[in-house]
Amino acid sequence: MKAWLIIDVQNDFLPGGALGVEEGDRIIPVINRLQEKFDFIVATQDWHPADHASFASNHEGKVPGNFIQLGNVEQVLWPNHCVQGTLGAEFHAQLDQSRWKKIFRKGTNTYVDSYSGFFDNDRRENTGLSQYLKDHGVEEVFVAGLATDYCVKYTVLDAIKEGFDATLVKDATRAVNLMPQDFDNAVKEMTKAGAEVIHSSNM
Repeated sequence: MKAWLIIDVQNDFLPGGALGVEEGDRIIPVINRLQEKFDFIVATQDWHPADHASFASNHEGKVPGNFIQLGNVEQVLWPNHCVQGTLGAEFHAQLDQSRWKKIFRKGTNTYVDSYSGFFDNDRRENTGLSQYLKDHGVEEVFVAGLATDYCVKYTVLDAIKEGFDATLVKDATRAVNLMPQDFDNAVKEMTKAGAEVIHSSNM
């Protein structure tokens, strides 16, 4: 069986949000339309405590874009975003949630960030997504959402490591692009790892 994975389409990652991705709102109609093609749909949700260590505001003298060592991982610092219980952490109102099976929250541990929908960045904790998919007979995942160069990329890479066939729907994702080539480089990295990359019109 195939599953549709919707990654972090939350207000803070959309234009006008605390960490807004340019044109991020344009993927919502694509994601909603494609949901009709799947019987099994799950989503991930960034769900940070206010004191999360990836927030620049929690480190004296640091600003977003700086790097620190967080556990065993070099961590880029972000603006405060997707704080638990805030409007910014909510899914966009136009995103159709009516057929979702389950939402997997990530980034809840203050001391480690979590880009992937499967594991945190230091691979200390498992969200349970992999076992949930396997328990329901899922063998293939199609991935969309925000952002291509972070949470989407690491979700795709971990899906492959977990034994799933993974496909990125290229027009149903957008990148942060801290550097101009980050979207293209992320797609190349996913492809090299074994992911298929398609346009929604070919589904």
